[in-house]
Amino acid sequence: MPAEQVPAPVLPQQLATTLTGHDGAVLNVKFNPKGTYCLSCGKDRTLRLWNPHKGFCIKTYTGHGYEVRDVSVSSDNSQMASVGGDKQVFLWDVASGQVIRKFRGHEAKVNAVTHAATDEVLVTGGYDAAVKVWDCRSRSIDPIQTMTQFKDDVTSVLATAHAILAASVDGTIRRFDIRMGRIYTDELHHPVSALAITQDNLCVLAACLDSCLRLLDTQAGELLASYKGHKHESVRMGCGLLADDQHVVGCSEDGEHLYGVCRSLLAHCGML
Repeated sequence: MPAEQVPAPVLPQQLATTLTGHDGAVLNVKFNPKGTYCLSCGKDRTLRLWNPHKGFCIKTYTGHGYEVRDVSVSSDNSQMASVGGDKQVFLWDVASGQVIRKFRGHEAKVNAVTHAATDEVLVTGGYDAAVKVWDCRSRSIDPIQTMTQFKDDVTSVLATAHAILAASVDGTIRRFDIRMGRIYTDELHHPVSALAITQDNLCVLAACLDSCLRLLDTQAGELLASYKGHKHESVRMGCGLLADDQHVVGCSEDGEHLYGVCRSLLAHCGML
């Protein structure tokens, strides 16, 4: 019998909703794990919780004294963490809008924050060329671990069950193996502004400032594919994968988006 053909996914082509409310540039947007709502942050020093499907703002969070550069939400949606120009990590209660705790330790602006494999640990990276790990259960406001192997700003951080991945302007992606206590460095030779990872954590996507998206094997560091056709040379912009991990998405300084097919390539990583 002939093999059953899987229909190609329909890529977004039209604007679905415009969310308005920030009084300045929006620096980041993150969806919660189930995609039911999203959080935005920006230069107006606020975070905003949205229902993107109905197009309205649910709640506004104030407390930062400087721009808010990134936000991460816990798996149960009860807490979120935010970072920015304050050089601190803010831990929030989503429902009440209250700040639960502020962690300190970075010596410059903080670019990125993510929850680790469990919601009890946060990972951050910043302009001080450092990655720091924080224990939300501890009464201490200081980091429990600091990694300073970078030569320039840390722009993006990711966490899996047993590793931390961080990208830097120094043109590297570093993987910190928590179980083995080892550091692995992938040299991309161009500043990296953002990372995204596949659902099974086997492949990582890097947005580089040479107008190229690079897909790598997370463990081996092998370059699986490169995607070009957009302009990304001077502005920090993100990247991502669609929910089925079959397409990569990149941003362009000319206001357009780049879609790249990666379904056949991800089979190399054991995806299909």
